[in-house]
Amino acid sequence: MSERVVVDPITRIEGHLRIEAETDAAGNITAASSAGTMVRGIETILKGRDPRDAWAYTQRICGVCTLVHGIASVRSVENALEYSIPANAQLIRNLMIAAQFVHDHVMHFYHLHALDWVDVVSALNADAKATSALAQSLSSWPKSSPGYFADVKKKIKTFVDSGQLGIFSNGYWGHPAYKLPAEANLMAVAHYLEALSWQRDVVQIHTIFGGKNPHPNFLVGGAPSPISGVEGEMGATALNILGLQEIRNVINRMMDFVDNVYVPDTIAIAGFYKDWFKRGSGVRNFMTFGDFPGNGMDDTSSYFIPGGAILDRDLGKIHPIDLNDPEQIQEFVAHSWYDYSAGKEAGLHPYDGETNLHYSGPKPPYDFLDTENSYSWLKSPRWKGQPMEVGPLARVLMLYATGHEATQALTNSVLKQLDVPIEALYSTLGRTAARTLESKLIGDQMHVWLDKLIGNIQSGNLDVHNNEKWEPSSWPAEARGVGFMEAPRGALAHWIVIKDGKIDNYQAVVPSTWNAGPRDAEGKDGPYEAALTDNHQLHDPEQPIEILRTIHSFDPCIACAVHVTDPEGEELVKVKIR
Repeated sequence: MSERVVVDPITRIEGHLRIEAETDAAGNITAASSAGTMVRGIETILKGRDPRDAWAYTQRICGVCTLVHGIASVRSVENALEYSIPANAQLIRNLMIAAQFVHDHVMHFYHLHALDWVDVVSALNADAKATSALAQSLSSWPKSSPGYFADVKKKIKTFVDSGQLGIFSNGYWGHPAYKLPAEANLMAVAHYLEALSWQRDVVQIHTIFGGKNPHPNFLVGGAPSPISGVEGEMGATALNILGLQEIRNVINRMMDFVDNVYVPDTIAIAGFYKDWFKRGSGVRNFMTFGDFPGNGMDDTSSYFIPGGAILDRDLGKIHPIDLNDPEQIQEFVAHSWYDYSAGKEAGLHPYDGETNLHYSGPKPPYDFLDTENSYSWLKSPRWKGQPMEVGPLARVLMLYATGHEATQALTNSVLKQLDVPIEALYSTLGRTAARTLESKLIGDQMHVWLDKLIGNIQSGNLDVHNNEKWEPSSWPAEARGVGFMEAPRGALAHWIVIKDGKIDNYQAVVPSTWNAGPRDAEGKDGPYEAALTDNHQLHDPEQPIEILRTIHSFDPCIACAVHVTDPEGEELVKVKIR
């Protein structure tokens, strides 16, 4: 007898996501549906506005990836107007994006995803001395004494004894799916708490370059951070060598945590859950748009992360992508609560994209989604008709497949330590491991970009903005462009159409739309849906930790795909089975 398990909303993510899974009598998931439960509206708000201001609106799509929509937006305008930016501005953007990557990945691992693998309450049974020995066997991180872990244990006990677990609430503590020994749980909880303090240091990179965090400032045509070549105290508006040295110090402290805490913790925890390297595969197709240019956005060969598509896991062939080609990129609404003027079965390129709301489902609260018809406020993006997974795993695979030596060496080393083949990356735990791997790779690359920036300044190059095409009087009557980047959660692009100096159409297709979108007109599952049907058996449908593990491995950000709450403003939290 089949049953339907509903998790609504999926917690420890940004935004509202509902998952419905059908199981057989043995608890195996046989079908799954992913539904974004808020309506999307930013594109409509932007129509008629000055395209130079679009970044300030689009950044408010989400406050977790605090800068990615700003970057994609200014790049879309620059692409439409064929507007080049100085090398210094490109380096500043690279450093800001890279800082966002590492910050976001560490926050996700410890504060959103680790609790799927770490039993907080079990840590009360840990021996502080044994925990210290475990931690010291993994790295030279200084916070590893028996006294330190004894203090952390006391903090946890205070939470538990009060009956209010606070930041550790809503966990399935004691679930038999947890496999870590008590000492590993205590170590992981200690690092969870340390990461809260660590992230306050990392965001200084955004505040120095962009004035604030979240939502740092950006500027079409360059960077909003003028550079002073004068050595001395940093002024209120100009960036000088002292400020850049502080950025280097922050990078060093940031990567110390990555090298001695984040990477060892990922390997240690994964070693107890190697069966999760064999489930959660997904759609088998991967895509990157590419990012971190070395010589401008037009020179794709200079990107640190190359763009391309991998089909059916074939790492031997990288397919080129063209974001301007209407035959390659399309969004479908066959199972979404939207309409197209050409009909529900049509696929539209984002330049011609429409955001026409058409809710035809049951009024919340409801028992089940109408999965045979429309069931999500997310659209279904496709590349050449294929669902594509985007994100850290896609990027690591692309770097590995294109022969990036550092990626191959690091990946092979970690796989060897875990005694698993490269095929293990195509999995729930593979996504989590890939996020850690690219944090190390991108974080180390930040020193290269910073050295280039400092070298430019020392040689007298202080340019950060190109004023050539700032005034609308220099623009063509009509222009269109696409601004793309690799956000922490995957490939992101904003398409813009400009007419008479104003925005005529604007469409943002975000990573979580690629990954979390519903089935398309041909019935093909999106990546979330496909991943949940790969070797998932629920031990207890009332505590579906298996669903959380796989969905969290994508690091969902539904706020990036849908932006308005329901009319009543109610947020229902429920897990139920029928």
